[in-house]
Amino acid sequence: MPEAYIYDHVRTPRGRGKKDGALHEVPAVRLAATTLEALRDRNGLDTSKVDDVVLGCVDPVGEAGGDIGRASVFAAGYDTSVPGMQINRFCASGLDAVNMASAQVMAGQHKLVVAGGVESMSRVGLGASGGAWPIEPQVAIPSYFMPQGVSADLIATKYGFSRDDCDAYAVESQKRTAKSWQDGRFKNSVVPVKDINGITILDRDEHMRPETDMQSLASLNASFELMGNMGGFDAVAVQAHPELEAIKHVHHAGNSSGIVDGAAAVLIGSRTAGRSAGLKARARIKAFANIGSEPALMLTGPVDVTEKLLRNAKMDLKDIDLFEINEAFAAVVLRYQQAFDLDPETVNVNGGAIAMGHPLGATGAMILGTVLDELERRDLNTALVTLCIGAGMGTATIIERV
Repeated sequence: MPEAYIYDHVRTPRGRGKKDGALHEVPAVRLAATTLEALRDRNGLDTSKVDDVVLGCVDPVGEAGGDIGRASVFAAGYDTSVPGMQINRFCASGLDAVNMASAQVMAGQHKLVVAGGVESMSRVGLGASGGAWPIEPQVAIPSYFMPQGVSADLIATKYGFSRDDCDAYAVESQKRTAKSWQDGRFKNSVVPVKDINGITILDRDEHMRPETDMQSLASLNASFELMGNMGGFDAVAVQAHPELEAIKHVHHAGNSSGIVDGAAAVLIGSRTAGRSAGLKARARIKAFANIGSEPALMLTGPVDVTEKLLRNAKMDLKDIDLFEINEAFAAVVLRYQQAFDLDPETVNVNGGAIAMGHPLGATGAMILGTVLDELERRDLNTALVTLCIGAGMGTATIIERV
């Protein structure tokens, strides 16, 4: 079976997902096209050789609707022979796009594929595409539907993470992100977003708050207490987990992922295609997996899918040098570290979405690129990338340098 190799990856900076954010003026298709153009130009890519473009997008409606993968092909000036598709597995969409592209290559059906994702959360609001799970009672009630923030607080309550634990993790994420930018660790992978006149709009992640400390976080109110209490979702959480007397609300804007705009793209191909294009492989996709997890806890899927992935790959935790888990909420990463008794110095070593933000459809591809860069910087070999997912799922991928 052919192997799938990573030849390059890029991402845009993350812009604050509000109307006054730097990227608010940029449509989602333009963000995606920026990354496609960068892959082409950096690698001297003959785009007629690209077999597909696979992009994740969690709210594919309005200007981000239809098939943004194909629209991005047009916007980036790729050859018209290049098809495109949009996929949605909520927060793991960008990583699943990479996995699907890799599967196409491994199956021998495609030779060179661009995969990644995009989200303009300032222009297409969070949850704009709706969904059957929260709306249809016959689906919501038996599966214990609740907002993700309440589920995050449920995880913290069940597994014993305090407000201070979550805040301390958030402070560390901000520190690590600030140091990563200061050290220039992202300089080769972040491509600036420019306007039609070629003037740079944004070349650095905009959501970061490096001055964050425990005192400033302590002043923030818990974000999900009202919907938990008044909305009745605490009762749902306790019904799903009757061993708990009550839910302790510990998450807020400072220890949860930021709402941002951004895009990312990864160039995946076979060894033959890479040689033909004069490309040097940086890593290979060793294994990937998806899983469904308990919908009430919702965000513990990374633990379940990691166990499945390691089992399928016949690997052990000690075979993994670095772990990259999306910082949807602080308790998600704390639970992951707790479940596997991981050294925190091997997890999210450059910070994460609490500091930089979480552009839903793009994040999976972004963090895969981040950890690949770090493997190279540290001269390490293997990394595991994983994300929690709405409705109780998990996606994970193992990459190995070549």
